[in-house]
Amino acid sequence: MTNQQGRLRTRAAVFACVAAVALIVDQLTKAWAMAALSAGQTIRIIPGLLSLTLVRNPGASLGMGSGATWVISLLAVVACVALAVFGVRTVSMKWTVTLSFAFAGAFGNLIDRVMYADGFLNGKVVDFLNYGWSVGNVADIYLVVAGVVLVLLILKGEPFSSKDLETSSDTPEADAQQ
Repeated sequence: MTNQQGRLRTRAAVFACVAAVALIVDQLTKAWAMAALSAGQTIRIIPGLLSLTLVRNPGASLGMGSGATWVISLLAVVACVALAVFGVRTVSMKWTVTLSFAFAGAFGNLIDRVMYADGFLNGKVVDFLNYGWSVGNVADIYLVVAGVVLVLLILKGEPFSSKDLETSSDTPEADAQQ
């Protein structure tokens, strides 16, 4: 096995493990919310900051796109495939872990759209974390945190591919470090 194959296997294993654990947590919290909360019921956790309210969201974030649920579902499928491919092929474990959380968020909500469907890819996402201005779920938290971390990785200049590693080694700063 070459070094490249070993790296690919390691990235795939880390990606799969992180995504699997994150998906399990997401799905367990949604199952709990559906069992413990009735539709429209609100339980205040931190007054003014966090409540629990069961909502079935046919749209995307903040209810946008409610009339185009199947489009959102198809975009989620494309996003999941892309996140898995990029998450496994990167040279940075930071990128792999971050992309696996983004995958878990997108796939967790896609599972809802398939499981609770009124038609083909026309289901609703289970949301229950009410922040006052929005109601979301654990998968949404994964997506937001992954998005923030991705921006930070880009700003930091974290190499994504072997081409990025070659480019960064060609800079005068890299020459000074060697």
